[in-house]
Amino acid sequence: MSQKKMNHTGKRLIVDPVTRIEGHLKIEVELENNKVKDAWVSTQLFRGIEMILKGRPPEDAPLFTQRACGVCTNTHALTSIRAIEDALEIKVPPLAQLMRHLILSALIVHDHLVHFYHLHGLDWIDVAAATTADPAKAGKIVGSTSNRSDDPSELFIIQKRLKEFVKSGQLGFLEKAYFLGGNDAYKLSPEENLIMSAHYFEGLRIQLELGRAMALFAGKNPHAQSMVVGGMTCYDSLRPEVIGHFRKIWEHCKEFVENAMMPDILLMTRRYPEALAYGRTSNFFAFADFHDPVTGKDPYFTSGVLWGNDLTKHEELDPGHINEHVARSWYEGDTPRTPYEGATEPHYTSYEDKEKYSWSKAPRYKNEAMETGPLARRALAYARKEQETRTMLDTFFKDSGMKPDQLFSTMGRTVCRVVETTMLMRRMQGWIDDTEARIKAGEDTIYTEWKMPDSARGVGFCCVTRGALSHWIDIKEAKIHNFQMVVPSTWNLGPRCANGKLSAGEQSLIGCPCPDPDRPVEILRTIHSFDPCIACSVHLLDAQKKPLGSFKVL
Repeated sequence: MSQKKMNHTGKRLIVDPVTRIEGHLKIEVELENNKVKDAWVSTQLFRGIEMILKGRPPEDAPLFTQRACGVCTNTHALTSIRAIEDALEIKVPPLAQLMRHLILSALIVHDHLVHFYHLHGLDWIDVAAATTADPAKAGKIVGSTSNRSDDPSELFIIQKRLKEFVKSGQLGFLEKAYFLGGNDAYKLSPEENLIMSAHYFEGLRIQLELGRAMALFAGKNPHAQSMVVGGMTCYDSLRPEVIGHFRKIWEHCKEFVENAMMPDILLMTRRYPEALAYGRTSNFFAFADFHDPVTGKDPYFTSGVLWGNDLTKHEELDPGHINEHVARSWYEGDTPRTPYEGATEPHYTSYEDKEKYSWSKAPRYKNEAMETGPLARRALAYARKEQETRTMLDTFFKDSGMKPDQLFSTMGRTVCRVVETTMLMRRMQGWIDDTEARIKAGEDTIYTEWKMPDSARGVGFCCVTRGALSHWIDIKEAKIHNFQMVVPSTWNLGPRCANGKLSAGEQSLIGCPCPDPDRPVEILRTIHSFDPCIACSVHLLDAQKKPLGSFKVL
């Protein structure tokens, strides 16, 4: 259905709440000539875990912090553990490090898969159009773009399920979907929509298997029980059949990533070239992770800083330049502090005054807003001329027609997420092989004894699904004196800082097209590209902030 073009200058669009696992987001944008002129990102839920931890034994931190999130789950536990191990100078046994690598990599793959299909996918896929597709024709597309068979049997089954779903009239979370009734912003053919809808359902089964894989060494999922300060406690998992089970799951998931996710992101990039032109930010950084389990050096994910979208140079990261601003956040004070000195003292005013408008702090590196996540990691690796990333991205550029500079965009962010998933799945084979060889050789040292000192300081860094995560601990009298969590979403989706500089998420919305405020799919594609959110409601306001309607965001 063709959409009538109108000029919406002066209108404000509010997305509230944009829900995600660590809380709720409120997005407000001001429109001019059907593009975003200004933007505000507000975290609407107070967490306060840092306050709960004060006075507790440091080893309690992992159990509390991982409850901050039920999707990124054990990454907070691991980062807290690393902070304490840094403070106590504990050397973790190689086999324990390998197990941690397998848990973390399986989690990143799981979250990237869930984001691509189940959180971000409906910004691009028209499920209703899939019901009009020719499954036989769709099967031929699958056969020509992957190593899978062109047998359309599964596609016929999926289409039948979709038709029955639509016929029932019980559309549930799709009842207000932006593609219903036709929408020019959705550009896949019926057959392409059917293929990606089928992968949506298949992805649900794959993510379940990845959860089981994590539980083999983590004890359970979500929220690991076997990762502790000093190593691991999963002695019962030191059996060949356990790592063999993990390998089978990995093989199945690897096939899906290479024959579904990679062809699908290539298709999306070709069909939505306009999404390569908006959603830009300027500065990027990443921590290092997946170090050699024996030497602690040579990380698979490397750290660094990239300024001004310049892929020709980078600089090394100095965590000493990280500080947190609260001038525009609902906390006491207005002076930037390092995380070691950070305070979490709530001071709620109201959203309307715009002086303080978020529960998120505003982290800055050298007083600049930074983006972190898969785009930052792959762009840095590309700038560092790391061969695997260069080969993967250069091949993708050639196949899609995308240019390197277009990585810094809404679609580029999603491309990097899928490319990183593929790379990580391939790298996992080496860790699986090493773990299996050590277990078969009878190695069983997975824990290092330690003693808590009266005072110490430490920081834990971790590359997690959504970006750079750090936990900062100050120990006094063998108790937690101060604890600060600086999470990826605070970097990407925080508010302005004391200097008035927009966060990465706010920057990304500037210039974003919005031809239809009733269905602002371009804005949602950009926000979702950071992987922050699920279903939410949209309220449209005019220049006097009077509600004009309520809409379902998918």
